[in-house]
Amino acid sequence: MKPLLDKLLQMSSRERAQYLYNYALKIKRRLDPEYEDMIKIDPEYAYKYVSHIIKGPWPKAEKFIMKSPEWIAKYINYVYGDRKPEIESTILKDPIWSYWYARHVVKGRWKEAESQIMKNPRYAYHYAMDIIKDRWREAEPYIMQDSEIGIEYISQLVTAMNYNLNDIINPKG
Repeated sequence: MKPLLDKLLQMSSRERAQYLYNYALKIKRRLDPEYEDMIKIDPEYAYKYVSHIIKGPWPKAEKFIMKSPEWIAKYINYVYGDRKPEIESTILKDPIWSYWYARHVVKGRWKEAESQIMKNPRYAYHYAMDIIKDRWREAEPYIMQDSEIGIEYISQLVTAMNYNLNDIINPKG
């Protein structure tokens, strides 16, 4: 046991979490608590440990997983399958993961996140098409900042949603 511990202590915390996660995968069971403590501090490997080893909630790791919008969004989706407003604050800081969370967990509009999502032209476009399923006027200035995305947005409004091109390009009052 001592040689393993010496080896682990020479690694960075991320390398340690990765090594221990891979070891748990190999032996197909949970590790001793002192080793789990080394995994839980890395959001990615804590989530992976939850989804492949624990296969359920890991409350001791949530405060660490919450440091990453990506991994806390995936954790909530995997573990709870429904919204957890008390731990959504990290997700709200990231437009990409806010969109993902709205699509996969909220399964509809997520008003609290819209001001963040609209700041990313690509994900504002996807939010309009995939979630709102209509024109998203408030986000159009952001969507149009990326010419390729802006053209695709207008094209979808005209062809798939039957908007008049003139009304989009020259909106009235």
